[in-house]
Amino acid sequence: MFVILFRRYKLLFLLGIVILLIQVFLAYKSIKIPIESGNKLFVDKINSLKDQFQSFHETKQKSLNYDEDIINSNVQHQETSAFRNDKEKTLATLLSELKFKPKCDILKDKDVLSAIQRAKTQECKEHIIDVACAIKSNTLYPNTLPNSCPSGNYIANRSIGCFKDNKKNRLLSKLYSNFKESNSPKKCINFCLLSGYLYSGLQYSTECFCGNTEPDIKHKLPDSSCNMKCSADQKAICGGYFTMNVFETGIAKFSPQIAESQPKIAETKAKIVFLLTLNGRALRQVYRLIKSIYSVDHFYYIHVDTRQDYLYRELLPLETAFQNIRLARKRLATIWGGASLLEMLLSCMADLLKSDWEWDFVLNLSESDFPIKSIDKLTQFLTANKNKNFVKSHGREVQRFIQKQGLDKTFVECDTHMWRIGDRLLPLGIQIDGGSDWICLSRNFIEYVTAEEKDKLIEGLLKIFRFTLLPAESFFHTAIRNSIFCDSYIDNNLHITNWKRKLGCKCQYRHICDWCGCSPNDFKPEDWIRLQATETKQLFFGRKFEPVVNQLVILQLEEWLFGPYTDGYLNLNSYWQSLYHHKDKSSSSNQALLVLGSSLIRINSKSNSFQQFYEPGKVLEIIDYFDLDVYKGFLIRHEARFNENITLEVETWCRTNNQHAQVSKSNKIAKKIMQLDVSTDFDQKEQMSRNFPRIISQYSEPCLIMKLSSTSQVENSTITLNVVWTNPDDKVEDIGEMTIEDITVTSINFSKSNLKHPLMSGIWTVKILQKKSLIGLTKFLVIPSFNNTMTKDLNSSHHLDKLIANFYLIKDTCISYNQKNIRDIIGTYLGNFGPSYLTSKNIVKFNECKKSLWSSMSPDPKSELLTDYGNFDGSSS
Repeated sequence: MFVILFRRYKLLFLLGIVILLIQVFLAYKSIKIPIESGNKLFVDKINSLKDQFQSFHETKQKSLNYDEDIINSNVQHQETSAFRNDKEKTLATLLSELKFKPKCDILKDKDVLSAIQRAKTQECKEHIIDVACAIKSNTLYPNTLPNSCPSGNYIANRSIGCFKDNKKNRLLSKLYSNFKESNSPKKCINFCLLSGYLYSGLQYSTECFCGNTEPDIKHKLPDSSCNMKCSADQKAICGGYFTMNVFETGIAKFSPQIAESQPKIAETKAKIVFLLTLNGRALRQVYRLIKSIYSVDHFYYIHVDTRQDYLYRELLPLETAFQNIRLARKRLATIWGGASLLEMLLSCMADLLKSDWEWDFVLNLSESDFPIKSIDKLTQFLTANKNKNFVKSHGREVQRFIQKQGLDKTFVECDTHMWRIGDRLLPLGIQIDGGSDWICLSRNFIEYVTAEEKDKLIEGLLKIFRFTLLPAESFFHTAIRNSIFCDSYIDNNLHITNWKRKLGCKCQYRHICDWCGCSPNDFKPEDWIRLQATETKQLFFGRKFEPVVNQLVILQLEEWLFGPYTDGYLNLNSYWQSLYHHKDKSSSSNQALLVLGSSLIRINSKSNSFQQFYEPGKVLEIIDYFDLDVYKGFLIRHEARFNENITLEVETWCRTNNQHAQVSKSNKIAKKIMQLDVSTDFDQKEQMSRNFPRIISQYSEPCLIMKLSSTSQVENSTITLNVVWTNPDDKVEDIGEMTIEDITVTSINFSKSNLKHPLMSGIWTVKILQKKSLIGLTKFLVIPSFNNTMTKDLNSSHHLDKLIANFYLIKDTCISYNQKNIRDIIGTYLGNFGPSYLTSKNIVKFNECKKSLWSSMSPDPKSELLTDYGNFDGSSS
């Protein structure tokens, strides 16, 4: 029979065999990374590594570390029997590692299991499980909360009858949902109330409608016309076929207040507390911000993240210099999206109420905010709107906002991470609101939310928002909407924010939060027209502004507000930001930086110009230096011993050597490469690395950055390249991919490595391959730390200095003459002293730092604060 069929369909059989062979060949080609014959990488080595990486990724899929789809949705996976067995083994191992017994069964809670598997400390794991168990026992969240916003004649849950509906012209048309298995009058009413609607309507057993307009009496029907039982409650009626049971939700229609533009003639001027919540090391920008908003009539309360000892230490002297500036003594460590942000704001507000300052408003700002109008105009505006509360609402349908913000999920903050541990139901009886966490609140409202004896609404909201993502973006809004302060709500946070969601919504905070959030972009000169357009609007601040991203737009804004700087001012286009300070608390992240700094000043002192002239001493500070929005390198401020009796401060200007990239001269893609290097801390939003000096330690997470110019000479606009990471021993450590979505436009692309820590110190190589072509490579230096044993190539400072000299260049050196009578001492010692430099036997010449424009010790008028005692400049001590 088979022979007969084969003879009859011989052609088809042969065609099928050919197709099968082609598929086998393509499958083989798809797993084989093509390597150029002249390349040092061997095919068997690559294939072996690919098998290892494939095994790793399969194991990762079986683990409880869920990917983005699971983190941001409720996707259910079909599990095979083998997968379930592996999962059970993983769970058994996970539970056996706990040093405590869970108070409840958590084996079925995938989000809880994922969180405790990824959490680092036992304390965090226990906290996560305790919260999960409290949710299971229904003791964590309140089921119902009171709403004290006046509701007029509206009564919660009151039925107003059965009405005839029309498909083309719905009675209630603002919001719709179909609760196929859970509909009931209670469910639908709360669904509409939560979204701020006055009426809810139930139809066709499972459908729920919301709206703000009461149905016309002419559409009313006998109650018997609504005769279908609810999907969740067979004893209740949920409308019928195009007939709707309509209920009041119990709230009155809400409309934000309209802000007044001019105060009354006899009105006392409003006094503002500017609550500065600061993080990072942008000290000079903080001074510049304070300078731009400072007035003796207002107050400045500064909270510095508890991990930022540099910023706190440098700002503390402001308290002595200014009577109306104070720093918070209770400091918290806050993270993006964390519950700690709300805790910090409430703590600062409570402290302000205990102070002797008399104020009317609290307005919060960060170091990346900057005024777009004068403080006099802001004072005038708030004077006209005393006792009002300025918060910006989301401006979208509430249920979508709830889902987008993750308000229907429980999050737990510990180990500097927000862990998602499952779904939750929001309480009945209140409206949910939210939007921006930049606010301006009245004193009487702040007294209400921070009172020691809190009413049930605030007490309940605090329980809810303690386990909420981005709580500061919703707590104050929701508290105002549902309290007696609802008539003080003004939908305006007084800010213009530079949202570019295509760039700003790239899940950059996944390492600290189980969610994909968005963040605004920095303003740049090309956005200037948007800032100018705010002149006639009730907007007073803009964000974000960061001088390390673009300082020119800040200068442009300053001169627009306050007039141009007078002639003779220096360094208006320069910016300095500290990377390391010798007074900082010890940090492993600074070790490689300190190794680099010590090596470079050692190299400089041994150079031909300075041979046997001075001995480098302690590194005092390392500072990033920018001019005209271009990164110019970093400055090392350090001690230098000129003899046994004389130690001075010297500053050395260094920069990275970017000559380690090589590209193919024949490949079309390679010809379009404008930048090819390795760094860390790549900011997808701003399309740049924030590790400006390209310092990579043994515990860094390097990524390859490649900038391509536009091209039209390609067959496909989307291409995928292979990225091969090779250690100093020429062994392949990782193989990754870089997908370029549109090769026809100029783009900045990056590929993260997946390297094991600690990285081997020394010179690494990254190669980029397209099909069988090596299109480019670049080298980078992994710097050892003090606490790590150096490799055989770096077992002495001489070898380390030699390697560092290949990757970093020294541009200039200056000396500080700040010590008492130092000129006379140096003059005697050197024998030849000039007004701005020192000369010894015509071999060495030092410029004075204060007169070297690149030096961090040179004048910086942008960041100088005037006090009763003189200038308080922004330079580090």
